[in-house]
Amino acid sequence: MKKVFQIVMLAVLAFGMMACGEKKLTQDDLKKAESTLVDEQGNLNKEAVPAVVEKFCKFVEQNPDDATAPQWLFKALQIEIKTEESEKAIEICNKLVEEYPDYEYTPAALVMTASEVYDSQLHDIDKARATYEKVISDYPDSDWAKNAEKMIEFLGLTPEEILSKIVLSNMEVEEGEW
Repeated sequence: MKKVFQIVMLAVLAFGMMACGEKKLTQDDLKKAESTLVDEQGNLNKEAVPAVVEKFCKFVEQNPDDATAPQWLFKALQIEIKTEESEKAIEICNKLVEEYPDYEYTPAALVMTASEVYDSQLHDIDKARATYEKVISDYPDSDWAKNAEKMIEFLGLTPEEILSKIVLSNMEVEEGEW
């Protein structure tokens, strides 16, 4: 009788622990959270950002093999870049690269992180260059690799210097056509 009681108690305890466990997020939960990012005027609701990004990342943790998992990480990355949460953006980009290297937008995530985070936000030209070079080496046949090659040329330049370089480059092309 004592043994039966112990088994029943263990079963009740196990069920109780499962009931208190974390709720598994669904696609609907993510879409509902995503809808809170923009207010009625179409502006970013900055107060909603942390909870939304957390849900996106939690979904990926809970469902790493879901076909949409890298999509949600990519969206979280875009949000963190837009809100200038540099360290969080880098963390999310690294997770995307490590866990979903074949996702179609992984090279885009690297280019965005190099350009927007390392170059524009942190002004770390060496890390921006290294990230662009990773795109070139890991995704050599992608359009993103071509973009990365161009972006390396503009590292450390002011907007005016970039514009001047583009204008001069276009003038050389036009002169060559004559």
